[in-house]
Amino acid sequence: MCEPEEVMRMRPALLTGRRRYWFLLVTLVCAALVPLLIAMGGTTAPHSPPGGDGPIPPGRNITPFDTGYAAVGKLDARLLKALQAAAEDARDDGIAFHVTSGWRSEEHQRRLLDEAVRTYGSRAEARRFVSTPEESAHVTGEAVDVGPTAAAYWLIQHGADHGLCQVYANEVWHFELRTHPGGTCPPLLPDAAG
Repeated sequence: MCEPEEVMRMRPALLTGRRRYWFLLVTLVCAALVPLLIAMGGTTAPHSPPGGDGPIPPGRNITPFDTGYAAVGKLDARLLKALQAAAEDARDDGIAFHVTSGWRSEEHQRRLLDEAVRTYGSRAEARRFVSTPEESAHVTGEAVDVGPTAAAYWLIQHGADHGLCQVYANEVWHFELRTHPGGTCPPLLPDAAG
């Protein structure tokens, strides 16, 4: 083992020649990357804060327990509790729940409706898939969209045990509290337009 004096004598040699070149190169690269990462949002929180307007970042798989995301954290407390209980039961069956959309701000809901109008060509057709901010249960935190498909189908079969019901025939992923736990879900509406 080296004595402390030997270590101190060796220290200057550590940053000479090639080592010094690589140390400086790595330092410069890191110094250049930090501003780039900040500009790209790479050092921001990995989710929208509870004060955000609700969209889930692309590529993120969030669960009903990820309440740091506004989409989950701003859900109605009863809906969130039922969704979390259902997710735990589904986990016992080997099914993982992801929240693909939950609470949304009025502004976010309006953007979704505007995008749907562009996609479907008319407001009437868009309304089959996206409600107005004034009518959307997402805006009040009383609706949640669940994925992947296996989770949605599990919830269709077992959701009523927790009071959760599929609402629209054309949206297997959309659930709301529509019955008491163990009750019967009401008939499906054809789509979001009613």
